[in-house]
Order: sequence, then structure tokens, then C-alpha cells
Amino acid sequence: MSDANEPNDRAGQSGSGTEPTTGRGGERAAREPGAGPAGGPQSEAARQEAFGEAVGSDASASGGSPVEPVAGEEQEAAVTGPGRHVRVVLVDDHRMFRTGVQAEIGQTDRTGVEVVGEAPDVDQAVSVITSTRPEVVLLDVHLPGGGGVEVLRRCSALMADTERPVRFLALSVSDAAEDVIGVIRGGARGYVTKTITGTDLVDSIFRVQDGDAVFSPRLAGFVLDAFASTDAPPVDEDLDRLTQREREVLRLIARGYAYKEIAKQLYISVKTVESHVSAVLRKLQLSNRHELTRWATARRLV
Repeated sequence: MSDANEPNDRAGQSGSGTEPTTGRGGERAAREPGAGPAGGPQSEAARQEAFGEAVGSDASASGGSPVEPVAGEEQEAAVTGPGRHVRVVLVDDHRMFRTGVQAEIGQTDRTGVEVVGEAPDVDQAVSVITSTRPEVVLLDVHLPGGGGVEVLRRCSALMADTERPVRFLALSVSDAAEDVIGVIRGGARGYVTKTITGTDLVDSIFRVQDGDAVFSPRLAGFVLDAFASTDAPPVDEDLDRLTQREREVLRLIARGYAYKEIAKQLYISVKTVESHVSAVLRKLQLSNRHELTRWATARRLV
């Protein structure tokens, strides 16, 4: 049967006058619905295919539904991640917390976040940040060696670099107004608490990389109030006697936390909590936690 049809196919292709058989090649050659390969009539199947190609082209041109990727393309997209990339350094004095944050956000192919270094104190933080030059630093407020404010002070030149600025996002358990205002005055671009979800933290990191200011709910009000005032905040000599960690314990005591709860919240031992409380009572010349609570409430530290 195939041998009998071959002469007709050849005749149609050579233009001998015999009506061409509309084969697959003829349909692909057609550029206008209704025209065959040589300008003649077109079969129904060819017209439908030409019409389908035209509609597909119009849909693409007008922003219609994109062509679905093949399985290989989908797998490649999943591996390459969201298409954005940011280099991050983690600064926190609790190793377990650093490990948890890295496990949550550090899967670069999924989140776009690459953790290039970490540090537990001020001196190591400055060294790691200077050597790696990340785009964003996740910075704890309370650190051995002077706290997050000291890291910001010693990295001020890196923050001021117009070509490759290093931006800081405070990540702390504390939500006290003085801590928020202190690091923002020091140059941090935002402040989020450790209750933040992994997804929101990744989003916050990219926003800080873009130069946005990012705050956990309620904390932005502290900053607005502080910078709306033209007067410098009054100096509290009693409060200045306390270390950053002692202030943190003080606030939690004033909020009614038990020693075990404070230890769990701050990743320290109960014995260490007791030592901090004793130091606070001695420095403030108070007798018990009830007086301490009244003292903290009067200064709006709770």
C-alpha cells in the first residue's frame, strides 16, 4: 500500500498539478490558516493545528498561562532555589541556638541564605565579620565582651561602605525598649525577637539586604517614640550599674518568671540566675524580688 501512494506524494511535492496530500510536513509549512503548503486548500486537521498555534502565540504575547515545564525543569528549579542569595554571619553566645538557626535557614538551595560564619562573643564577631564581609549579620544584643552595641561600634566602617555595606539585623530574646533603641542607634537596620518563624526570618534577612528597616510587631513603636523626641533620654545611674545580662534577668523577674523559667529562656543555669538576681539586689540596694518588681515597673522596664 505504501508503494502505491509514493508517486502521488512526489507529484504533489513537485507541483505537477495533482492536489498534494496534506502530510505532517505540509502542516508545519503552513503559516496562515486555510493555506496549504503551496497556497492550496488545507485539511481540517491542519487548520486546527494552525489555529492552535496562533492561539498559543497570542496567549504568550498577552501574558497568558505559561507553558508548563517538563519534569526535568521542575527538578532543576527546586534545586536552584528562589533565585536570590545572601551571605550571613550568625552572632550569638549560645551554640545550640546558632546551630538551630543554621539548620532552619541555612539550606541555601531552599532558602537562598548561605551562613558563612558564626561567633559567640564580640571579639570573634568582629574578626569573622571583617574576614567574610557578609551582606547581613544576625546579631544578638547581649554578648560577652560588650554586647551587640560594641560589635556595631567596631564595625561602623563596614556599615558605611557604599559599595559593599554590611547590614545588621538584631535577633534577640529581649523585647525591652532600651535594647531595641540601643542597637538601632548603633546602626542596626532592624530588630526581631527569637519567637520569629524561620520563614519570616529569611524574609527579614532579604529585606535588610535590600536596605529596608525590619521590626517585630510592637517594637517599631519604641523606635518611633525615641526618635520623635528631640531631647536625649535621661541617664539612669542605677540602671547603668547593671550589666546587660543582669538587666535581662531583672526584666524577667519583674514579669513574674520563676528562676527555672528564666534559666530556660536565657539558656543559662538556675544557679547563674540566682547569682544575677543577688547582684541586681545588691547594686540597687533592694531586699527582695517584690521590691525589684516595683523598681522595674516604675522605670517601665517590664
